[in-house]
Amino acid sequence: MLTRLRGRRSGAGHHPIRVAPGGLPDLHSPPMNLRIIWRGLLVLALDAVTLWILSAILSGFELRDAGTAIAAAAMIGVVNALLWPVLARLALPLTVLTLGLGALLLNGVLVAFAINLLPHAEVGSVLEGVVVAIVLTAVTSTVYAVLAIDEDDSWYRYVVRRQARRRGQVTTSDVPGIVFLEIDGLAHDVLHRAIGDGSAPNLGAWLRGGSHSLHGWETDWSSQTGACQAGLLHGDNDDMPAFRWWEKERGTAIVTNHPRDAEELERRHSDGRGLLHEDGASRANILSGDAPHSMLTMSTALTRRRPIGSDYMAYFARPYAVARTLVLVIAEVARERRAARAQVRDDVRPRIARSRSYALVRAWGTIVQRDLQVSAVVGDILSGRPVIYTTFLAYDEVAHHSGIERHDAMAVLRDLDRQIARIAEAVPQAPRPYRLVVLSDHGQSQGETFRDRFGETLEDVVRSACEPDSTIAVESGEDDSLAYLSAGLTEVARDDTATARTVRLATRGRRANGAIALEGDARRDMQQAHGEEIPELSVMASGCLGLITFPREPGRVSLERVETLYPRLIPALRDHDGIGFMLVRSERFGATVIGPAGTAFLDEDRVEGDDPLAPFGPNAAAHVKRTDGFLHCPDVMVNSRLWPEFGEVAAFEELVGSHGGLGGTQSHPFVLHPADLEWPEDEVIGAERVHRIFRRWLTQLGHPGYESETDSPGASTRVST
Repeated sequence: MLTRLRGRRSGAGHHPIRVAPGGLPDLHSPPMNLRIIWRGLLVLALDAVTLWILSAILSGFELRDAGTAIAAAAMIGVVNALLWPVLARLALPLTVLTLGLGALLLNGVLVAFAINLLPHAEVGSVLEGVVVAIVLTAVTSTVYAVLAIDEDDSWYRYVVRRQARRRGQVTTSDVPGIVFLEIDGLAHDVLHRAIGDGSAPNLGAWLRGGSHSLHGWETDWSSQTGACQAGLLHGDNDDMPAFRWWEKERGTAIVTNHPRDAEELERRHSDGRGLLHEDGASRANILSGDAPHSMLTMSTALTRRRPIGSDYMAYFARPYAVARTLVLVIAEVARERRAARAQVRDDVRPRIARSRSYALVRAWGTIVQRDLQVSAVVGDILSGRPVIYTTFLAYDEVAHHSGIERHDAMAVLRDLDRQIARIAEAVPQAPRPYRLVVLSDHGQSQGETFRDRFGETLEDVVRSACEPDSTIAVESGEDDSLAYLSAGLTEVARDDTATARTVRLATRGRRANGAIALEGDARRDMQQAHGEEIPELSVMASGCLGLITFPREPGRVSLERVETLYPRLIPALRDHDGIGFMLVRSERFGATVIGPAGTAFLDEDRVEGDDPLAPFGPNAAAHVKRTDGFLHCPDVMVNSRLWPEFGEVAAFEELVGSHGGLGGTQSHPFVLHPADLEWPEDEVIGAERVHRIFRRWLTQLGHPGYESETDSPGASTRVST
């Protein structure tokens, strides 16, 4: 059964929550004017004290007295308010193509200019102005964090809205739009507990205030972002067995978060009328949903033709955006290193090694990309885009390495909860009403990795049984942050500019199929190891899902053929304590699932011995049978064992929290939606079904372009092919 929680109306035992326009709770009770005045005075005092201290440290920075420091702080604020919007817009191409360094330099120029306007105050150089700007940002951000003060974005939103109007990009309408905010990898049960313990206070306020309802749904066997987003955004995730798989007819691997492969997958699954096709925006997704506006989207990174700076305008509209992000990145790296050392010191299990380089990769996902996403989504809202979809990968990235409910994963979830509240605050100023939908594409399941539990990898088991002359194995963890950083650099490198040429030169050894690949690439690894020769064996991992393919054998290799070629392989997998079940196709019996103590013949709906799928839920057989029908179903597909007392699996990748197969909470994501948008009464299974529900919502709100392929509340769900 799916766990469901409906929002309760405010009543006894609950604090009343005011509801703002658009059905969203007003999460900030102090009057707006008083809050702005109080925050302005606080920032003025902080900046004045900081400037006074810096003038004693920096030799080229002079302030005569405390009064001059206060005047300098006020002058910096005035100059930023008057000049920054104009300068930011004019310098936007340079700022984007220098990856933000142009904005830092511009900050320094403005700070130096503002201070030098005053008598008895002087900044000797632009470099010292940059230092002053960074330190001011660091102090303000730190104090805000310590005092739990939200940023005041009202002025920033005013600037973004005004600039959008000047560019003629505002759509005014009475028809409500929908903003889909995906928290990658967050399971329904984990969110439910997080709301209860205060780790998601804003989402909890929506539920308790009655504006939203929370429902769970169930993924297909392939519980990973590529397949789930193909279903959610395009309504079709057929023939996507895993995160990565081997395609015999092409002689190569598909990796869903590689731009060239994502482009190919969208070509296969798009009918041109995806969830975002009507002037929608895709921000940081694997697939675009046919959105005309995209940024950091894998499937469009190689083909996007809009000026690259336009989608980043909202981010750079904030005077100290780059300086603030730099400060937060440094803090995030320190936080990650501290958390990694604490796990080792306390001997926390399960755990994996977390390198210093990973700390930087994590900071990209949890800080840099997050800031770019929030700014872009706010810009989309203030431009009146009818439908917007973005994926926050921060929780998924940290949960992979730390654990799904460990302290640092919950800290990231709390931060995402704050970012969602910031986005909600922009809705009343939008040129159309909006409904906010928060969802996940899949969950995660925790557990000791296969290698840590058994001292060997899945590749080791298969190679020992097969003794092939050549093997390609991909068992590394999913570096989603690194993949999106690669996609961002790919977007920049595609332009004909000095910066683009510099990026191409710096990454010339890290390119695969036209895209920058900072992470490992299966095709490049194969070519380096084997040249043009096709390997005898391919072993690929997708969380607790393993895919074994024999690339030199044409078509799907049957169980009988595997037993002839490699007679030790099936028994080795069947008898291994870490394997829950395997799917093979028998010439005689069709889809066959083999477990340690029994076999299920899916085409005959018959089981001999113990049902190997019983521990994996009532819909497991339907999920596995559907996958058996895929064109690119591997020759042998393996799912790790489930330890039901802890809900743990053994990932074939080096990940603490994993997803990709069946077992535990990885297959059970959620949708938190406005209560007046109806959710079906029956259980919802499969991302394709959720896509149809979303289309129905858009149709009901007044978007007739989504009338086809909608889901009626009483429609039956798909659980089999």
